[in-house]
Amino acid sequence: MPANRSLALVVRTVEVFETSLVVTLFTRELGKVAALAKGGRRLKSPFQGGLDLLGVSDIVLLSKASESLDLLTEAVSLERFACLRRDLAALYAGYYIAELLTDLTDYHDPHPKLFDAARTTLRHLGDPELRTRRVLRFELACLRELGLMPALDQCAHCGAPVDTQGDVAFGLATGGVLCSFCRPGQPHVTTLSSTTLEAIRILASPGRAWRDLSLESRGSRVGNVRQTVGAVISHVLGHRPKVWPYLGE
Repeated sequence: MPANRSLALVVRTVEVFETSLVVTLFTRELGKVAALAKGGRRLKSPFQGGLDLLGVSDIVLLSKASESLDLLTEAVSLERFACLRRDLAALYAGYYIAELLTDLTDYHDPHPKLFDAARTTLRHLGDPELRTRRVLRFELACLRELGLMPALDQCAHCGAPVDTQGDVAFGLATGGVLCSFCRPGQPHVTTLSSTTLEAIRILASPGRAWRDLSLESRGSRVGNVRQTVGAVISHVLGHRPKVWPYLGE
């Protein structure tokens, strides 16, 4: 069995047997993996706190050739996020990040940029004034990196350019904005303002920030943008994320 070393974010743990854990890890180099941590629940665990939920660890995995669980042999804690232990709202936001990584990604499909985005977001969840924006940026990073970003300039149905200067039809089922010819008969359609579309477009672009928005868009309520992005994520998942009701706006 080949040994693989990687940075990993612990996104889920399940108790099994008397002393062990099955852990779901979102790793930087290997993608999402599920592994058995033998003795992970013992008082003198060999993993030295490296399996704490929402912590970043340096891990070593023995990969199985079959579909059975990988075997976790080492997990050394590298980073714990203090704000998650003292702020309940920050903790729920952290749970939401873990839920998205668990439910939106496939096993053994690496996304290093998404791992880095998750780690950076977790570091900054302690600021209540910026927390909602941080979560929004992470949601958009998920959609972008996983190829799920909705079409914002061309009709998602026919590909024709769409005038986004005014209110625009946005179809969840079709995956983006709709032109006036394709709009009739399409299910799950809502109307978005040009300022909301501009905000989504800019915030989904790497290197762009809230200050890059126009004064009109910057003055709009960030909750409107999050509701739209959240609706896209819910449609992709087929259900509303479990942690969503606890996030607030």
